[in-house]
Amino acid sequence: MKTTKAAKSTPVKPVAKKAAKKAAQKATAESGKATGVAKKATATIKKAAAASKKAAPAKTAASKKAAPAKTVAKKAAPAQAAPKKAVVESHAALVRRARRINRELAEVYPYAHPELDFENPFQLVIATVLSAQTTDLRVNQTTPGLFAKYPTPEDLAAANPEEVEEILRPTGFFRAKTKSVIGLSKALAEDFGGEVPGRLEDLVKLPGVGRKTAFVVLGNAFGRPGITVDTHFGRLVRRWQWTDETDPDKVEAAVGALFPKSEWTMLSHHVIFHGRRICHARKPACGACPIAPLCPAYGEGETDPEKARKLLKYEKGGFPGQRLNPPQSYLDAGGIPAPPLGAG
Repeated sequence: MKTTKAAKSTPVKPVAKKAAKKAAQKATAESGKATGVAKKATATIKKAAAASKKAAPAKTAASKKAAPAKTVAKKAAPAQAAPKKAVVESHAALVRRARRINRELAEVYPYAHPELDFENPFQLVIATVLSAQTTDLRVNQTTPGLFAKYPTPEDLAAANPEEVEEILRPTGFFRAKTKSVIGLSKALAEDFGGEVPGRLEDLVKLPGVGRKTAFVVLGNAFGRPGITVDTHFGRLVRRWQWTDETDPDKVEAAVGALFPKSEWTMLSHHVIFHGRRICHARKPACGACPIAPLCPAYGEGETDPEKARKLLKYEKGGFPGQRLNPPQSYLDAGGIPAPPLGAG
């Protein structure tokens, strides 16, 4: 019986193996199908990616083709802006513009004058030396006391330096200025008979006297033309592009070449007056400037007319001037005398 059961049970194993084999084959077939589906999906994705790549160059090509249009537009822009480019000014045109500016300023400041109080050449040369590194107003408030005590070169030459220093203290650098005015007075007394010389070469030999001071004296005490290159004059002529020089002697030469010699003294007054009243160093009142159409630097300052008027100084703004004893023409134009020292 045991042997028979063993013989009957043995055939069962091949059947199970076949079933397992068939199941494995089915599983392999199904996995193959799944793999095929995955491959198809992968192929579809690749096709889509390839299509997108093909589309991208097309867009790039289209954008590249469109780019020249923008480039052309950019190239066309300078043609529209060309009229705004600064035109190189010929020398003849510069001369015409510079002289027109001076004529315009002469109408605005017919009363322009040296803003130092003086009664004679000696007082003018002393006052001009003292005006270094201070205002004309401060000098005008100081010199009455100085000239009351030392009215002549001989008097000032023999003065006690300490007493002179005390008088000149309000002008700043009073020790150096005392040395200059006493030395200048001694030179006048010893070398020129107590008189101020009327020649440039003699004036510049005096202590404390340079070309600027010499031309102030020559132009306003002797009626001999000269250009006074102070800080205002230099600033304005560079703004107006009359010259780009910064050295005073070179500025003097460059500007002098643009005008007849007979106009040099009044030109200096016109320019300096304008620089002190309207064309300031930090905040020029461009909106209130009478020569704005002729100025290459228009717009550097306040262009709003109402705001610009608030920047005007001295008689143009309704304020006192720098001279305690200004000329009548200045008073007739609405100018107000400066107050004496200590009056406010």
